[in-house]
Amino acid sequence: MSKISLDQNKLKETLYDQDFNLWLETTINSLKEGKLLEIDYDNLIEELEAMGRSEKNALKSNLKILLMHLLKYKYQPNKITNSWRYTITEHRQRIRDSLENSPSLNPFLREIFDKSYQDARRLAADETGLPINQFPQDCPFLLDDILNLDYLPL
Repeated sequence: MSKISLDQNKLKETLYDQDFNLWLETTINSLKEGKLLEIDYDNLIEELEAMGRSEKNALKSNLKILLMHLLKYKYQPNKITNSWRYTITEHRQRIRDSLENSPSLNPFLREIFDKSYQDARRLAADETGLPINQFPQDCPFLLDDILNLDYLPL
């Protein structure tokens, strides 16, 4: 590797570490202009991988919150509030938006469904004060139902 290449790599790493936004703008411009040798590939790959993890984590979080509120809605009908309905709608919309923007997340949603439900059971038990066994071991909702904007459990 030449001295110029080493200096360019040091500059790229420094820019990434010192000013993320400027690094991002520089990387975008380099890509647009086809200046592939100027791209900080290591950090670009790291950022792209982080974006993918972030999308998946957001989907998982929204699913858990949605399931928790559906459980509360079904098993504490005397405490239903507009706030619960709002939260159910909001998280359904967030999940829908994620799936519309990234349809390839559909298999991931199905993959995390059972674990997310178990997490939601624990969250619902903690929030309601009900024993966890008050909520069924197997999810009482179908995935299609929980994503349906009009569905509310009886």
